[in-house]
Amino acid sequence: MTTFATPETVREQISIQQALDAKYADNLAFERHLAANTCSDVVAEMERKVAESGVEFIYYMLPTLGAKVVAKMVPANHIARNLEKGIFFHRTALSDLQTSREGSLIGGGVEAKEFVGLPEPDTFQVLPWDTKVARMFCTAYEPPHFPGVGGCPLAVDSRNLLRMTHQAFTELHGLELRSGTEPEMTWKGEGLQGASKPDQSPAYQVENLERMRPIYQQVVGYAKAMGLDMIEGDYEDGGQLELNWMYDSVEKTADRLVTYRQICKQVAREQGVTASFMPKPYNGVMGNGCHHNLSLWDGETNVLIEPENPALHVSEIGRHAIGGILAHAVGSMMIMASTVNSYKRFWDIGQFAPSAVSWGLDSRSSLIRISGVGRIEYRVPDASVNPYLSHALLLASISEGLRLRIDPGNPEGAGLPVENLGKLPQTLGHAIEEFRNDELVATALPEGMRELLIELKEDEWARYCGAITQWDFDMYWESIP
Repeated sequence: MTTFATPETVREQISIQQALDAKYADNLAFERHLAANTCSDVVAEMERKVAESGVEFIYYMLPTLGAKVVAKMVPANHIARNLEKGIFFHRTALSDLQTSREGSLIGGGVEAKEFVGLPEPDTFQVLPWDTKVARMFCTAYEPPHFPGVGGCPLAVDSRNLLRMTHQAFTELHGLELRSGTEPEMTWKGEGLQGASKPDQSPAYQVENLERMRPIYQQVVGYAKAMGLDMIEGDYEDGGQLELNWMYDSVEKTADRLVTYRQICKQVAREQGVTASFMPKPYNGVMGNGCHHNLSLWDGETNVLIEPENPALHVSEIGRHAIGGILAHAVGSMMIMASTVNSYKRFWDIGQFAPSAVSWGLDSRSSLIRISGVGRIEYRVPDASVNPYLSHALLLASISEGLRLRIDPGNPEGAGLPVENLGKLPQTLGHAIEEFRNDELVATALPEGMRELLIELKEDEWARYCGAITQWDFDMYWESIP
């Protein structure tokens, strides 16, 4: 019998959410970061890197809730000043400066206060397509002079949320979550559409991969220059390319996915084509997914696998981790499939996108696929996903699975009875409702971020529901008497 946690049982135990409360109330977080940045050795090292690389400009960057990246450009000779003073942004920058249908700026309006982003020196990288430019990620804080909250981590910084969630997870369980993502994207340009017979997939064909050779060579070259250990790639469907890099800690994997997206957009500009991470560009072809491949590590031992259990592959720890993910798969859909278009993947029959809460042995129709290599392949996230939010929710769900020893039931494909665990939301509107109703998922995010995400997604859903499209004319213009 599958035992999913109830809100009552969650409240009775120490959780990641309780650990995060303390981290978000830490007024000294800014001071510690500032002290590390202004250490004389750090300043000297950064000035040396700038001088030796010939960098003249630096992008100080933060990922937004919508998985974009915002930045300010500063001449590189100000590196010491920026390490100390940081960069100030309008608070609504992290909600993509999105205006609601009613005309107000979501996230506090024009009156919203600024926040300060302190650079992270170890994220300094030179852009390979223009070596005069470098980039650095920043961590966002409430300005130190603000009463009460001054110096605390900013609640809507999704990148810092993932880092703090992983720290809390490791403190509670002594384990590290590692991840590898499989981002697919569609390229559009002359000669990029793969050739195949009717009703035959163009996937894997060398001829079609050759069509993409200038693109994949340039993407891989730039990616390797920016620290991604590229391992393989293939042609998936019409104009669709998937390139993968080596798995690592979830924080590094999320940063690399953001970096990879930037690289792909740059290559598209240089090649004179367009490239999109839109989850479902066309009917009848594969959508752009972004499967998350997860493993749990105690030091250098992967505790997810069970070598003595070749039939099911996963350990008891692995089963509980899967149980936690399945228990909150429905509630986390608003994050994993975050756009209106995301749900078109689940309506197109036969395109390998899961629709039910399930797990299986090497099953590409299950929500979670278990292979013989010791990893969980979580197949819901699509190419538009914010990887910081998706991994933060997975950590919270896995943590609950481990604490409450949640049983995921029997896997599909094992010849054992399988329990029906329910269906995934099929629209963004339904996903918003389920997000609200799942207490663990909702409280895995700080309150300010949670409410802002709901506001952004409700506005997107309302815009879609109110839009008059060609479909409406095709269905109703002549047919209604």
